[in-house]
Amino acid sequence: MRKNLVLVGGGHAHMVILENIQAFTAFGVKVTVIAPSSHHYYSGMGPGMLGGTYRPDDIRFATQKVVTDQGGVFVRDLVVRIDPEKRQVYTDSGHTFEYDVLSFNAGSYIRLDPDQKQIDNLYPVKPIEKLMEASQKLSALFWAGPAKVSVVGGGPSAAEVAGNVHQLARRASGHLPEIRIFAGRHFMARFTPGVRGRVRKILEGKGIKIHEEGYVKSVTRDSIVLDSGDTFSTDFTFMASGVNPSGIFEASGLPVGPDKGLLVNSFLQSTAYPEIFGGGDCIYFQPKALDKVGVYAVRENPVLLHNIRASLEERELMAFDPGPDYLLIFNLGDGQGVLKKYGIVFGGKLAFWIKDYIDRKFIRRFQAIEK
Repeated sequence: MRKNLVLVGGGHAHMVILENIQAFTAFGVKVTVIAPSSHHYYSGMGPGMLGGTYRPDDIRFATQKVVTDQGGVFVRDLVVRIDPEKRQVYTDSGHTFEYDVLSFNAGSYIRLDPDQKQIDNLYPVKPIEKLMEASQKLSALFWAGPAKVSVVGGGPSAAEVAGNVHQLARRASGHLPEIRIFAGRHFMARFTPGVRGRVRKILEGKGIKIHEEGYVKSVTRDSIVLDSGDTFSTDFTFMASGVNPSGIFEASGLPVGPDKGLLVNSFLQSTAYPEIFGGGDCIYFQPKALDKVGVYAVRENPVLLHNIRASLEERELMAFDPGPDYLLIFNLGDGQGVLKKYGIVFGGKLAFWIKDYIDRKFIRRFQAIEK
């Protein structure tokens, strides 16, 4: 009987599987990829697209084309839940898909209140493709007159977005905006003083204000209100207040970690259902909590490829080793960055150049599959 492999999402952790779909179909496996977009945008280059360093075509991978060209089935839809006992996947449009093996790379999202979703000048930093729309709106805003741009969040995403809004304003040749980061109580809290200091120095050198007087209590179209009661006016707001794994897993009754991500063992396999795998931001790695950074998704690629094939063929699985400390580089706009690797930390033009080189090389490798 023909076996069904279903992939939920076409992100970083599924890239090598997508590259090898033909190897599955050649052995009679039906491969179905379900994703909300026909393209996957590389999140590491998203702030650069916002700032105008990259065009959308520079940072995206043609998921649908790659899947269908290799004999797979691409479904543009959103998975809302699964039934792990029946081995069925249910989508937002009402379709049902059967699977023998299932893998999740469903990503993460910024949680917004229902009212906030209706605000036309409020943008979460994910999904990445929406940053291009935000870029176009901001360019028009900067031409119209002085503006106040707010970024809610105190982590790397907030820093990168703020820096690239400044770059966008300079490139737009309009009015330079007042840019403010509302960072709660501690900007870049989980990083070393060396990293924090360099990021802060670059951003403040651009005139970006970093508020650490309190957490944001509410956001409206025109205002930011802190828990202290202080209120700030805003013309455009980005939400970068921390990512949450997809809600699919809780809705499906699957075991989840403290962050509500799919709980997986050392084989990137659900702790309760051995035919379910996952990678990237949507999982919680049981042996050791992992940072929500793309490098782990990239490192998970070969393990997911091996284990999904092994599961279909009833062979031995391979354990995932997260590996050593990873290279971390922030794009802070205007050709500036901050780099950290082991005990080495430095900022400036060289840091951004290294990031740009690595990112372009990474995305071009997978764009080559489209040809």
